[in-house]
Formats: sequence, structure tokens, C-alpha cells
Amino acid sequence: EPQLRMATQNLLDQVRHIIRMKHYSPKTEKSYVGWIKRYVLYQNKKHPKEMGAQEIEQYLSYLATEKQSSGLYAEQAFNALLFLYKSVLG
Repeated sequence: EPQLRMATQNLLDQVRHIIRMKHYSPKTEKSYVGWIKRYVLYQNKKHPKEMGAQEIEQYLSYLATEKQSSGLYAEQAFNALLFLYKSVLG
């Protein structure tokens, strides 16, 4: 458990570092980190490297149906995950 927490924290630190290198706004950083953290928690703390399109689809579907999130929230979540997979893990 502590090792997993450290891996997740290292991932979020990487996300923050790349966001800052790309000069994204602090609000975007906070939003992306929050969405990525919620995604990992939703997937029972699996590392995103071990997941792909199916898990992303499940999460976005969950947001749309279970959470009855607005399209804007789903779009923010999608953009955060896109950033994670393309810019951080890519």
C-alpha cells in the first residue's frame, strides 16, 4: 500500500511538472491532477500504465451515468486523461 501511494504520488508529481513546463494555468493543473487522482481511485488504484481505452471508457461512462455529470465535467475528465496518456505516459 505505501509503495502504491508513492507510485501514485510520483505520477502526480510528473503530471504537475509537465503541466508547468507547458505553462498551463494553475487552475488547469489543479483540475487535471484532481481528475487523474479520481480516475486512479475509481480503478481501484491501478497505475494508469496498466490501463487503457477500456478503463477510460468505463470511467467516462460512470461519470455520465452514475454521477450524472454534465458534459463539461466529462470533457474535463477526458482532457485530463488525454493529457496523462499523451504527455506524461506517452
